[in-house]
Amino acid sequence: MLVALYNRTFDEQDVPILLRILSLLELHKLQMVFYKEFYDRLEPHLNFKCTPRFFTGKKDLPPNTDMLFSFGGDGTMLDSVCFVGNTNIPLIGVNLGRLGFLAAIPADEVEAAILSLVKGSYTLEKRTLLHLDSSLPLFNGAPYALNEFTIHRQDSSSMIKIHTYLNGEFLNTYWADGLIVATPTGSTGYSLSCGGPVVFPQASSFVITPVAPHNLNTRPIVVPDDNVISFEIEGRTEHFLCTLDARTEMIKSNVQLAIKKETFTVSLVRPDEHNFLKTIRQKLYWGVDRRN
Repeated sequence: MLVALYNRTFDEQDVPILLRILSLLELHKLQMVFYKEFYDRLEPHLNFKCTPRFFTGKKDLPPNTDMLFSFGGDGTMLDSVCFVGNTNIPLIGVNLGRLGFLAAIPADEVEAAILSLVKGSYTLEKRTLLHLDSSLPLFNGAPYALNEFTIHRQDSSSMIKIHTYLNGEFLNTYWADGLIVATPTGSTGYSLSCGGPVVFPQASSFVITPVAPHNLNTRPIVVPDDNVISFEIEGRTEHFLCTLDARTEMIKSNVQLAIKKETFTVSLVRPDEHNFLKTIRQKLYWGVDRRN
């Protein structure tokens, strides 16, 4: 089995657990290919007997890679989506960050998770992506996102008007700081913090959530993911911000934007003892009495 290893926010305090993970991968005879920048930062702590293999992006990630390990938080997992794209290479997230909805395997469970991989006792969860169509090329040839698409006012400018359409039919005009279109996976991210609902990953839907809307009657809405959601933007400034997950582009109001379901999916590796209900109970403290 060939596994790719990725990390973007290297922290010296994570070195012991990273070395432990590498030793476990070697113990179980898993071949490794390193993200080059990650290896360069980790190299002073390593003692390898063989010359390591590297990748720097999607183009040179070996096509026979069986799995990509993401070491960090959810932002690192979102980066990893751009590496695998439509290659069908599954992602597994080891949480070295804070909340960890996507990078759901805590550091103290890594050994059990690797053993599950070796034994094949895991499931692949296919997650829907959203795709951005635009009148100008945006996002460097990777116009898709696992979590969400957003339109935002720039800096401290006044609120903007976002005319929103479903399959060409007018839905609403949002007077707000911005607007989020989230996948079911992204429903537990930015959308949730803005009052959106938690949606099960298997649901075939998108969530449209306004950011700080002027009209308090405006609420998040769940729509089928076979809809095309398009936008027209107005504001007092010429430029606005457009994001896919953690990636940002500055656009003008005359840029045409539309969101639809991506033609491919991304697979997340889940050891058999992990599932969505367990994750939200742990991360959101559901069923826990915090008064003690």
